[in-house]
Amino acid sequence: MDVADALRARRSCRSYLPDPIDPVVLDTVLAACLRAPSAGNTWGLDLVVLDRRVDVDRYWDTTLPAGPRRDAFPWPGLLAAPVLVIPVIDPSSYVERYAEPDKARTGLGAGEDAWPVPYWWVDGGAAVMAMLLAAADAGLGTLLFGVFGHGAAVSARFGIPTERRILGAVALGHPAAGDRRSESASRRRPSLEGFVRRGTW
Repeated sequence: MDVADALRARRSCRSYLPDPIDPVVLDTVLAACLRAPSAGNTWGLDLVVLDRRVDVDRYWDTTLPAGPRRDAFPWPGLLAAPVLVIPVIDPSSYVERYAEPDKARTGLGAGEDAWPVPYWWVDGGAAVMAMLLAAADAGLGTLLFGVFGHGAAVSARFGIPTERRILGAVALGHPAAGDRRSESASRRRPSLEGFVRRGTW
């Protein structure tokens, strides 16, 4: 599968088979993050990989505990995903990197507030997209979803340092039949002419 095929194949999957992912395939998908751009070659990204059922269940027990809310959850097949990946970014590593002699002239080493565009989020998003494309190439389903108000609880449960920031979570696995799509999927993608401004706005 080439890049164009992987882009076409990538879809948000919300229903998974519980079958494990081959460890070699999983490592290949994770390693794709290393092909994404990283400002100043900072590499301020860590992946917390939950690939044991007990750890995946701990995640859901933290963010969606058993009870009425889980019982009413519209995508129960998401909870069957055999792997969850939590991308974690480190803003301070960017500040430290840009305080080094070859980058100091930028002024970005002064602190997080000096960054008009916080590249830790940009690079983290690019790394996740590389992972999603590698997963599509491997025939796996994926879903990038938000942790939202559960970030502190997830960090505490999995020992993530408090100064790090969780970008979201990625479900990985073999798609199951009967995947229920989000209502957002009914929104049409824009045409190329709808968002490209050539030469000027």
